[in-house]
Amino acid sequence: MKEIILASVSVFALIFSGCATTNGPEYSGSSYRNIKIYETGTIQSVRPVVISDSGSGTFIGAIIGTVLGSTMGGGRGTALTTLAGGLGGAYVGSQVAKANASELSVLLDDGREIIVVVKGKNFLVGDRVKIIKDGNRVDQVYRIN
Repeated sequence: MKEIILASVSVFALIFSGCATTNGPEYSGSSYRNIKIYETGTIQSVRPVVISDSGSGTFIGAIIGTVLGSTMGGGRGTALTTLAGGLGGAYVGSQVAKANASELSVLLDDGREIIVVVKGKNFLVGDRVKIIKDGNRVDQVYRIN
């Protein structure tokens, strides 16, 4: 029984992990049709920050932890291992879902200064950047020559 549950969890993870493999920017399913605008500028300062979990990591971790916890223990111990697995999975999922990011202070070419938070990018002071926006939301930030 344990093998069936573990195999099911593994198959579920593989199916929902996504199949698209591209090196280009990623857009959400609804935003790729929108007209976007961009602004260019020069980075004035860079500060490392952490983006917290939006809840999805905690949820997925709790489910996986609960399933794995339910396969352990016996009798009354099963309830305790299920609970411990769910709580442990929720904690681990929330930690894994955190992302390193950079807070960029950018002096735009029109003279305005803005702050942009970018996930997992390595920018340096003095880099020229293009900021692609969808309304007031930042879609992409990347270095330009």
